[in-house]
Amino acid sequence: MATLTETRLITGEELLTLPDLGPCELIDGRIVRMSPVGDEHAILEFRFGRWLGNFAESKGYAWVMGGEIGIYTRRKPDRVRGADVVVISKQRLPRWTKGYLSVAPELVIEIMSPHDKWEDVRQKVAEYFAIGVERVWVVEPGQRTVTVFRSSTDLVRLGEDDTLKGEGLLEGFELPLSRLFESMG
Repeated sequence: MATLTETRLITGEELLTLPDLGPCELIDGRIVRMSPVGDEHAILEFRFGRWLGNFAESKGYAWVMGGEIGIYTRRKPDRVRGADVVVISKQRLPRWTKGYLSVAPELVIEIMSPHDKWEDVRQKVAEYFAIGVERVWVVEPGQRTVTVFRSSTDLVRLGEDDTLKGEGLLEGFELPLSRLFESMG
């Protein structure tokens, strides 16, 4: 007779204490592994982090974080999403904390990998807006585009000849997308 075993759901706090699992997210209490990113993805993540970080530092009112920063998008069972880059105001997060973000950043940037599916990315976008994120930028390196979401349904797709302009917290930030995708194959 086969015995069914029940897998115990874990919390975000428990995930944080586990030994290095490599890239993963926590989806409804279960660990979902992710592939490491390639060089193109890493370069784009770093460029955004550097340019947005310089902008935010010059203004002095926001933090810029990257490297698959964990964000709670649901509790009980916990869901922790890994974002490529986030910008969060010092009003929402006055000081750094230990652990995953439990407050919504104003901006989340997701850089699509070759294996990502739009339906999965749209789910993450919806989760981000549900917790109070104001903008989501989804970068498609292969298409050389950035889709700017103002809500799950209000979006505009920008191409390599366009300029990405910050809104809200990032008013005044401008990035020609030709510069973002410069030297990429």
